[in-house]
Amino acid sequence: MLSGPPLRIDTPPASTATELPRRMLRLKLKPKAPATGYVDGAWWPRSADLSVELPALVAVLAIRLGGVQRVSYNLASWDVAPRRLDVDGRRLRLGGFNAQHPHTVDVVGPSGSRLTLLIVPPATDPVAAHRILITAAHRDNVDDIDRLLTPASEIEPGPASNDRLDGPAMERWEIDGGAARRSA
Repeated sequence: MLSGPPLRIDTPPASTATELPRRMLRLKLKPKAPATGYVDGAWWPRSADLSVELPALVAVLAIRLGGVQRVSYNLASWDVAPRRLDVDGRRLRLGGFNAQHPHTVDVVGPSGSRLTLLIVPPATDPVAAHRILITAAHRDNVDDIDRLLTPASEIEPGPASNDRLDGPAMERWEIDGGAARRSA
């Protein structure tokens, strides 16, 4: 029998992900084009467990990035995660950082290409989450992370927001309670 002080390991060195039955991935990306704004899209995970949530995300983003090598995240926003995760026979490095925005993850491909995703908190109301996903993934969206996560009822459209709405979008906005700027 071996004796000695018990070892406490806060972050397991590696883990293997076994994907649960497929559920729809709640992800929306901006079209493949020159980058605009703070994020490249939004992801609405079902939990704060990266070991469970990442396999499906990595499978989808691997197509866009040509594979995924690394994911960085905010340490305080997620459950304890391993430093490495085996996903479909490939090793994925995970890096947790206190300095990373709590509502983003960065996904890095083999050529260094990077996608920054807005994280919609798992407990978000489905209607609000859908609005955030759509807004963050809009081609011309340049809203910062805090504005993207602000409830719609608290956002007061300013001149910049009104300028982006035209045609059917402006009509929808007015029907939903907005008021178009009228020239005097």
